[in-house]
Amino acid sequence: MPYAVTVVFDIKEGQMEAFMDAILFNARSSVANEPGCRQFDVCTDPGEPNTVFLYELYDDLAAFEAHQQMPHYKATGPKVADLVANKTLRTFERVDR
Repeated sequence: MPYAVTVVFDIKEGQMEAFMDAILFNARSSVANEPGCRQFDVCTDPGEPNTVFLYELYDDLAAFEAHQQMPHYKATGPKVADLVANKTLRTFERVDR
């Protein structure tokens, strides 16, 4: 069953460029190197210049758990930790009727 992950990051003032470099590397690596990663979108809102929204779609929970063990994922965390003021992660399973 498809598994969706959303993350909203509030980026500290003046840290957006460094954050985007790291998160875009993670997104591209995930799509290119993880068979269970169907989609990894990095989105911004011009009205909220310090907010970044991620939408990730995986084959299932196991694929997301595998994502969290990938070298590119593990490398991104330490790079962005000091750049982020707040992070909200939510997960969802698609409902098929």
